[in-house]
Amino acid sequence: MSPSKPSNLAARMGRWSAQHRKKAILGWLAFVVIAVIAGMQIGMRMLSTTDSLTGESAVAQRILSDAGYGDTADETVLVERSAQTIRDPQFRDTVRATVHAVSGQHWVSDVRSPLDRGGAMLVSRDGHSALVQFNVRGDMMQTMDRVAPVLRAVAGVQTSHQGFRVEEFGTASFGKAANDSAGKDFSHAEILAIPVTVLILLLAFGAFLAAILPVVLALTAFFAATGLVFITSNLFPIDHSTFSVMLLIGLAVGVDYSLFYIRREREERVAGRSADAALQAAAATSGRSVLISGLTVIVAVAGLFFTGTVEFRGIAAGTMIVVATSVLGSVTVLPALLSKLGDRIEKGRLPLALRLRRPGRENRFWNAVLTPVLHRPAVAAIGATAVLIALALPALQLHTVQPGTADYPKSMPILQTEARIQTAFPGGPMPAQVVVKADNIDTPAIRDALARFRTQALATGLIHDPISVHVIDRRVAIISAPLAGTGKDTRSNQALQTLRSNIIPATLAETAGVQTVAVGGETASSKDYNDTLRSHTPLVFMFVLGLAFLLLLVTFRSIVIPLKAIILNLLSVGAAYGFLVAAFQRGWGEHILGFKSTGGITTWIPLFLFVVLFGLSMDYHVFVLSRIREAVDRGMKTEDAVAHGIRTTAGIVTTAALVMVVVFSIFGSLSTVSMKEIGVGLAVAVLIDATIVRGILLPATMKLLGDWNWWLPRRLRWLPHINPEAAPAADIAPATSR
Repeated sequence: MSPSKPSNLAARMGRWSAQHRKKAILGWLAFVVIAVIAGMQIGMRMLSTTDSLTGESAVAQRILSDAGYGDTADETVLVERSAQTIRDPQFRDTVRATVHAVSGQHWVSDVRSPLDRGGAMLVSRDGHSALVQFNVRGDMMQTMDRVAPVLRAVAGVQTSHQGFRVEEFGTASFGKAANDSAGKDFSHAEILAIPVTVLILLLAFGAFLAAILPVVLALTAFFAATGLVFITSNLFPIDHSTFSVMLLIGLAVGVDYSLFYIRREREERVAGRSADAALQAAAATSGRSVLISGLTVIVAVAGLFFTGTVEFRGIAAGTMIVVATSVLGSVTVLPALLSKLGDRIEKGRLPLALRLRRPGRENRFWNAVLTPVLHRPAVAAIGATAVLIALALPALQLHTVQPGTADYPKSMPILQTEARIQTAFPGGPMPAQVVVKADNIDTPAIRDALARFRTQALATGLIHDPISVHVIDRRVAIISAPLAGTGKDTRSNQALQTLRSNIIPATLAETAGVQTVAVGGETASSKDYNDTLRSHTPLVFMFVLGLAFLLLLVTFRSIVIPLKAIILNLLSVGAAYGFLVAAFQRGWGEHILGFKSTGGITTWIPLFLFVVLFGLSMDYHVFVLSRIREAVDRGMKTEDAVAHGIRTTAGIVTTAALVMVVVFSIFGSLSTVSMKEIGVGLAVAVLIDATIVRGILLPATMKLLGDWNWWLPRRLRWLPHINPEAAPAADIAPATSR
C-alpha cells in the first residue's frame, strides 16, 4: 500500500525533513550561524532616551536633542559632613577637589559648584550638605560606560578626604549600577534555568538524549533569534531586557514544542507503528498543533505594537522572532533528528525516574480528577469558575506605578546615596526639567518670566530649591525644579500637575517670544508613559482577542470553541492579576519573595502579562483541543473524545507546564521587583491554566455543551477545512538523503 501524502503544512514539512534529514540538519545549523553572523555585522540599535519617552516629556527631549543637548545624563555628587558646614575651609576644599576631579574627565560638561556665583541653591538649609552637578555627554548606553571613570574620580576624592561623605548619583551612574545588578541576576537565572529544565525532562522521559534534545533545540533557536533581533533593532530599538524576555519565553515555548512533538512520536511507537509511520503521525498532528500554537503566541505578542511605546515594539519584535524560530526548528530539524535517532532517543535511560515513556497509558492522577468532573460537569464548572473569580477579585483594586529606583533593592549603595540627597535636598535626585524654547532666551520679558516662575513655584510648597536655570543656547533653556515627594508618589505627581497646569501657564507659556514649554524628567516621563499605556490598552485587548478568535475559528471551524477559549483564558489571566495584587501591591509576599512593596504593580507589567499569558495559554488549549477534535473526526462521540483527549494529553501538559513554571519561578527570584512580578505572574498563571482551567473547567464545559462545541453558523461554512489529520497508517517513504 502506497503511503498517503500528508495534506497539512506541518506534515509536509516533517515528511520532507525525514526524507532529507542531512539537508534539514545542516540547513538549520547554517541558518543559526548565518543569523548570528549577519546580526553581528549589521549591529544593534539600542533604545535612546528619546525613544523611550512619550507625551510631553518626549517633546522636551526632542527640543534638547535639536539643540545638541539631548544626549546627556544629569549627575550629582553629594559632599556632606555633619561636623562642618560649607563655611568651613576644609569643607570648601573638599568641594573644590570634587569639582576638579569631575571636570578633568573627558565626557563631563557644565560643572556647577555651590562655590560658584549663585551657587547657594546647591547648599542645604543646615549647610552640612552641598551638591556638585554636571552632565555626562552621550546616549543612554554611552553614558553608562563613560560615567565609570567619573565614579572612580569621585571615589578618589572620598578616599583622600576622610571624614567627608563624597558620593555620586545620577541618570548614568544609577543606570550603570542597575545594569550591573541586572546582569548578575540574569546570568544567575539563565545558568540555573537550563540544568533545571534538563532535570525535569529527565524525570519526564527517563532518558538523557530525549531530555537534552528539546533544550539544545530551544537554545539554538534563541541564538538564531538573537542574531535576527540585532537586524530588526534598526527598525524597533531594544534594550538589554529584550534578550532576557526572549530567553524566558524562548526556552519555555521551545522546550514545550519539542516536548509535544517527541511525546506524540513516542506514543505512536508504543502503539505499534513503525519508526517512519510514528514520525509521520507526529508531524501531521502535533506538528500542526505547534504551528497553530506558535502563530497564536505571535499574534498575541503582536498586540504590543499597539501600546504606543517604542520600548514595547522592540520587546514584541524580539519575542515574536524567538517564538517563530522555535516553531521553525520544531517542524523542520526536529523531525530530521528524530528520524536519524529513531529508538536510540531512549538511550541513557534512568529506570527509577518517573517516566512518561508510555504515552498510551492514562495518567492516574488526572484520571482520578477527570472522572468526577465528567460525571458532574455542572458542579465542576461552577466550582472551578468560582475559584478563579475569587482569585481574580483583588485585581479589581489593581493600581499601577512606575517604580523607578524603588524597583531595585534598597541595599544597593547608590540608592542609599539617593536617599541621603533626598533628605538634604527634597526632590533633588530627580528634579523636573522644564524645557523652554524661545526666539531669544535673553530678553527682559523672558528673564522676568523665569524670575516669576521661581517665585510662584516655591510659593506652592510643592517645588523646592535648588531651582536652577541653564541656558543651552540663545533659544533653549532648562529649568531644574525639584518636586516634593519621592519623585514617584502621589505628592510628586501633584507637584507635576501644578507645574504643568498652573505655574507654567501663569508665567512662561504666555510670555512674548516663548515658542514651547515642555516638562520632562523622571516624574514627568513616568506619568506620560503611564497615560500612554492606559489610553492604548483597549486597542491592545481588541487586537489580541479579535485575532485569536479568528485564528481559532478557522482552525476548529467553530464559533463556540474560540469564544470559550477567550473566556477561559481571561479567567486565568484575571486570577494571575489577582495573585499579583495580593502578593506585590498589598505586600503579602514581601517576606517570602524578599522585596519591599512599591504600593502597586509596575506600569507596563499588566499589559505585558496579558499578551504573553494569552498566547501561552493558547499553547495548551490548542494542543488539547486538537487531540479532542482528532478523536471526534475519527467518529468518537464528543463526550468520549473529551475524556480521551484530556487523559492522553494530561501527562505532557503537566510536564510542559512544570517546565514553564520552574523557568518563570527562577526569574521570579531576581532582585528587581518588576522581574519578580513577571516571573511570579507567569508561573502562577501557567500553573492555574494547566490545572484548574485545562484539567477541570475545559472538560466540564465541553461535556455540558456536547456537540454544540463544534457549532458553526451556515453562513460561515465556506471557511477552509484545516482540521487535524488522523494519524496516518502508512510509513513515511524511505529517506533519500542520510
